[in-house]
Amino acid sequence: MKKIDLSNSISEKDYNIGKIISVYDTMQKGYRYKLSEPIGKNFDPEFTPDLSPQEMLELGIFEGKYLNDCTSEFPREWYENALKKNKLSFKKPDISRNCFGIKSRQPLSVWIQKHWIIPSDPDVRGWFQWYCRYYLGRREPKLDIRQIKRWRSFRRHAGQIKANCKPKDLTCRPRQRQALLQWAYDPFI
Repeated sequence: MKKIDLSNSISEKDYNIGKIISVYDTMQKGYRYKLSEPIGKNFDPEFTPDLSPQEMLELGIFEGKYLNDCTSEFPREWYENALKKNKLSFKKPDISRNCFGIKSRQPLSVWIQKHWIIPSDPDVRGWFQWYCRYYLGRREPKLDIRQIKRWRSFRRHAGQIKANCKPKDLTCRPRQRQALLQWAYDPFI
């Protein structure tokens, strides 16, 4: 069985201002960025996510297959805790790893076709990869504005759940709840 390799990962406490992150994974090689803010701090006032990337991974997102080849880029704790909770998949996407046990995403080809991912975008995997890097402390003003705008527009799904479901009825609109989770919104409304 193929396993997630954490041998090159570092602890969250080692992500400090000024640290240079070098990326070498299956989708990106040689990209580098510098952390300019403390981890999890100093977010744009327009960006107030309910969940951290670690919390999202622990709850179960993207069928457990989203960043499994990025263990040298992101904190070890993000993976260790998700593994303990059986929320990562080793071989192929597995919807049972999702919090709501339902598929709620489009394939990468659709993201590219709809211009949700732009070829010049350093975050080749889209919004969640951007959020992980932003959370670590990378700031790319032009990119940040675009992604925060996308995140804010997703809030409408929470409004739809509130308008159509009884509070805390997690059986109501599970696909939309899973999607909210994948955008760092509280899906348990």
